[in-house]
Amino acid sequence: MSIRAPRIEFAVGAFLLLALASLLVLAIASTNGNFSFGGSTYEVSARFSNLGPLRQNAPVKVGGVTIGKVAKIGLDPVKLDSVVTLAIDSRYSDLPADTSAAILTSGLLGESFVGLKPGGDPDPLKDGDEIFLTQSSVDIIELVGKYMFSGAADNAGSSGNTSPDTADEAVPDYLQ
Repeated sequence: MSIRAPRIEFAVGAFLLLALASLLVLAIASTNGNFSFGGSTYEVSARFSNLGPLRQNAPVKVGGVTIGKVAKIGLDPVKLDSVVTLAIDSRYSDLPADTSAAILTSGLLGESFVGLKPGGDPDPLKDGDEIFLTQSSVDIIELVGKYMFSGAADNAGSSGNTSPDTADEAVPDYLQ
């Protein structure tokens, strides 16, 4: 009986150490995203006027496929634009130089990510280049507020006359 006890204790201890090591690897991989086994990247930057809920380590996608991540977010002190540095996997080094970038959201209230749309330029993006064609994040709360309050202001000022006097009044404000 005394010979078996040390073997069982050793097996339980080894299992416990293996479980703790697995938990540590999982924690490192899920928190900072820098725990990877190889794979080089190149960095390009893009300027946005509004980042919305975009955060560091957010995915960079082309057609729904993740090809990189947001490496750094900063502010240009001269132009006061947000500068986002994208770390793109070097397997995708053939992205055209006229690629456009937009801050998009997965679903209605999902995570934000940077979506890239490749252009047609034969020259590829290189390390340190800047993406000039950008589209900032759309603030859904602001859009809903504008829609609600602009509609309420138009309805409150009407005098009951529903027929427009001129052709300009027949066209809604957002189409003019």
